[in-house]
Amino acid sequence: MESLKILIPTDFSVQAEFAYLMVKKLEEKTPTEIHFLHVLDVPDTVTMDEGGNIQTCGEIDVNYVITQKEIAERKLANLKILYGSHIQTNLVLGKLTDAIINFSEANHFDMIVMGTKGAWGIKEKLSGSETQIIARRSKTPLLSLMCDRSDLVIKNILLVHNFSNPATEDLKLMHKLIGAFGTKLHLLQITSGNVDAEKTTVESNMKKFAALNNIENFECHLINDKDVENGVIHFNQMINMDIICIGTHGKGGVFHQSATEKLINHLFKPIISFQLNNQ
Repeated sequence: MESLKILIPTDFSVQAEFAYLMVKKLEEKTPTEIHFLHVLDVPDTVTMDEGGNIQTCGEIDVNYVITQKEIAERKLANLKILYGSHIQTNLVLGKLTDAIINFSEANHFDMIVMGTKGAWGIKEKLSGSETQIIARRSKTPLLSLMCDRSDLVIKNILLVHNFSNPATEDLKLMHKLIGAFGTKLHLLQITSGNVDAEKTTVESNMKKFAALNNIENFECHLINDKDVENGVIHFNQMINMDIICIGTHGKGGVFHQSATEKLINHLFKPIISFQLNNQ
């Protein structure tokens, strides 16, 4: 079975622990290569060579950066003691979100897994979370979660999409999850119109989408709601899903970016966000 190459960005918080526990769940079902990444969030004027030597422009105390690097290295080494020598650890310098995205794309990861604290109200409007930014910009699918899901049984995966123009998409990660867990895929489209009037056309498009993407075990769903966020929440109340998959706005995507990002911050479910080709 083809392995999953997974990146877990860590600030050594409990949220990073949640991310690892979720990956451990995947590891039980499929071969998994796990990489932890810690980013020393420093300006571009601070650099590190291949030997790990730190240089600065002089405005920042080089000894301070070296100390922070040594502390991070000790914490990364401790992760190997906690989780096992099979995990790989990495340390890079740079702006947090840029460094994670660049590292992921340069090393061809299948998925980034991040715990998030969530955000509500003014905090969300002013800054959002690093997880939101990565969901918006990353070409690598992102699995985000807000709590310990080590007890999760993955039987039903929800794919939220606009199926008006069925096309072949890059669903490699989804196929790996379906193959590993034998899950059923639920295709959901949310409309502000009349469900009965649209149902036949939407279900026909969903079946075309499934055929184009080699999806066999699936169900079709169409519901009416005022927006995507509320539609996903209300659907999940009716039919409990284990993982939510939704396309991002990253390059003019299917939904306005706020739908995916609000769900990441507000929904206590593992969410896989990814960029679709059909945009």
